[in-house]
Amino acid sequence: MANNAQVGLGLRREMLDEFYEQVPNAIDFFEVAPENWMTFGGKYGRQFRQLTECNTFFCHGLSLSIGSPEPLDVSFVKQVKGFMDLHGIDVYSEHLSYCSGKGHLYDLMPIPFTQEAVIHVASRIKLVEAILERPLILENVSFYAAPGSEMSELEFVNAVLSEADCRLLLDVNNIYVNSINHQYDPLDFLKAMPTERIAYLHIAGHYEEAVDLMVDTHGSDVIDPVWQLLQACYAHHGVFPTLLERDFNIPPTQVLLQEINKIHDYQIAALQPINRSA
Repeated sequence: MANNAQVGLGLRREMLDEFYEQVPNAIDFFEVAPENWMTFGGKYGRQFRQLTECNTFFCHGLSLSIGSPEPLDVSFVKQVKGFMDLHGIDVYSEHLSYCSGKGHLYDLMPIPFTQEAVIHVASRIKLVEAILERPLILENVSFYAAPGSEMSELEFVNAVLSEADCRLLLDVNNIYVNSINHQYDPLDFLKAMPTERIAYLHIAGHYEEAVDLMVDTHGSDVIDPVWQLLQACYAHHGVFPTLLERDFNIPPTQVLLQEINKIHDYQIAALQPINRSA
C-alpha cells in the first residue's frame, strides 16, 4: 500500500461479469470477504482468479469473531490464509467485534469496553497474525448498545490497538453513525485515532431510522456530513487508500464511479499543498 492516493470498491458477485471484461481505471483495488469467495469454483472461480491476477485485492472478513469468548476458530483462519496465499493478497482486515458465542450470532456484536476484553482481544489478534503470517487490521465498528462498559468506545479502540500493536481500518461512516447514536463529536473521535496505525479507510452510506438513530447499512449514497468527515480525515491524518462500501441497492457502475471519483478528487485536493511545497 505504498501509494496512499488509491480508491477501491467492494466486489460483489453480480459485478464479476462486467469487471472480468474491463475494470474502470478509477478503481485502484477491490475488497472481498474471503468467506464469500473461498468456495467458488467453475465460472465464478475462474473469473475471480483472473481478476486477482491482474488487480490489487484486500480481504475484509466477516466471521473471525475476534472478540468472542469461545476459542478461536483456527481451522477457519488457516482457510483464510490459504485463500490469501492462492490469490497473492497481503491485506486482511476484520471488525473489532464478535459474531459467535455458543453458536453463530449472524450479526456483529459490540465487545464490552473493559480492560479484560482489551487483553483478551489482543491475545487473539497475535494468534491470528501468527497463523496468517500477515498483520491483522481492525475496523472501528458501528454499535447500538454498550453492555458492561468500563471505558468509552474511543478509549477501548485505542487500548486494543496499543495492546495488540496492530493497524486500524478507520471507517469514517461508522464514526458518524456512532456519533449520532451515542451523542459525541465525530471530529473529536476522528482526530483521536492514532495516525501512525491507520492502514486504510472505509466510507459508506447508512439508513436514518430516526433523527437520533442511524443504521449502518451500506445500502445508500454517502451523505454530505460523512463526505465532510472524510475531508477532515485527510486534512488531519493524511491521505490513505479509501474503499467505497456498497452491499445492496447497488446501482450501475457508472453511478458508483461518481462517488469513487469524488473520493479521488478529495485525495488530490488534500495532497495539493504537499505537492506545492515539494
